[in-house]
Amino acid sequence: MTAIVKTREFTAPPRTRVGMVVPGLGHFLMGEWIVGGGLLALDALWLLAAVRGLPRIGSMFSGQEWLHPVIALVSFVGLTAGLGWAGYRRAYPRALTEVEYNSNHQIFLRTLGRHRTGMMGLFGVLFLVMMTLMTPMLAPFPPDITDVGAPNLAPDAVYWFGTDKFGRDVFSRLLYGGRISLSIGLVAVFLAASLGTSLGATAGFLGGWPDRFIMFITDLLLSMPRLVLLLTIVGLYRLPGVWGIFLIVVILGLTAWMAIARLVRGEVLSLRQREFIQAAQALGYSQTRLLFGHLIPNALAPVIVFCSLAMGATMLAEAGLSFLGLGVPEPTSTWGTMVSDGRDYLRHSPWVSIFPGLAIMMAVLSFNLLGDGLRDATDPKLRGTD
Repeated sequence: MTAIVKTREFTAPPRTRVGMVVPGLGHFLMGEWIVGGGLLALDALWLLAAVRGLPRIGSMFSGQEWLHPVIALVSFVGLTAGLGWAGYRRAYPRALTEVEYNSNHQIFLRTLGRHRTGMMGLFGVLFLVMMTLMTPMLAPFPPDITDVGAPNLAPDAVYWFGTDKFGRDVFSRLLYGGRISLSIGLVAVFLAASLGTSLGATAGFLGGWPDRFIMFITDLLLSMPRLVLLLTIVGLYRLPGVWGIFLIVVILGLTAWMAIARLVRGEVLSLRQREFIQAAQALGYSQTRLLFGHLIPNALAPVIVFCSLAMGATMLAEAGLSFLGLGVPEPTSTWGTMVSDGRDYLRHSPWVSIFPGLAIMMAVLSFNLLGDGLRDATDPKLRGTD
């Protein structure tokens, strides 16, 4: 058995050990501003959840709703472990073998780590996701309770983002609305990616009349303005409650798969000419194994990048529908409905719309920056091997 010699030894200065107490501070002291700043932002979120959520953890489980508190508590524990691991790993880096150091996994991580805007987007997405997962521990009030304060109260030490026309806490509604907005974006993009990948791979793999038929439908739907199509479908089929949210998700997903299908079709057509596919065909692999075992997995890298970029566009589409009154039905709050609710009070209570608007901007910007970073990290021409 051949011994593996560790040829890549890493040492960290003693000052990085402060990151084991305050995760991110060790990175910050080493000049890694983006990673350090992102971890410190997550530290602040963790501290807020610990101070505000842990003292009332018993009351969170006293009601009939138990799933969301469980998710919040598990997320809090996961964030604690993740921050601790990040601080420890910066103080005591792991030694890598030559094979590990030059593996695709490590090259991808190093390339993404050097991409400044991509890392900003990554930590922005992590912050938003953890914020929404730990919402029951962070929100000071239930989202739909009125008269928690005076109507249209300006931001202060108690109501951080002020109150709306019904005296509801804007900060609490922002947190709970983020769960709906991000969930709609994630599920809709997953639906679009699944449908687009399946149809695109089928078209590129089979060729002939199935390819022509699928691409004709794709081009036909691409020729229709998405906003007009969304407004038409949502206007015709308005459903109350949870079914209204389900309808929005399905419509957003079914109107976003076409670009993914064209992308996957092009990748599959290119992969069919590669040597490893021809070798698999020569070995007698079945068509199903070729498609699902070799072609689709090798075509997923650009799909993942496209999905991260599509998240921002999908959230903007949902916010636009909600602003027009055709989005998620009341009383469920999303960032788009919050912007719509405050549009009549912009002159004397601008915070009702400004804060959810900033949240939408931050989410879209973070996903777009992350998509840029993933695109460069998965491009072999831009990935270094130093």
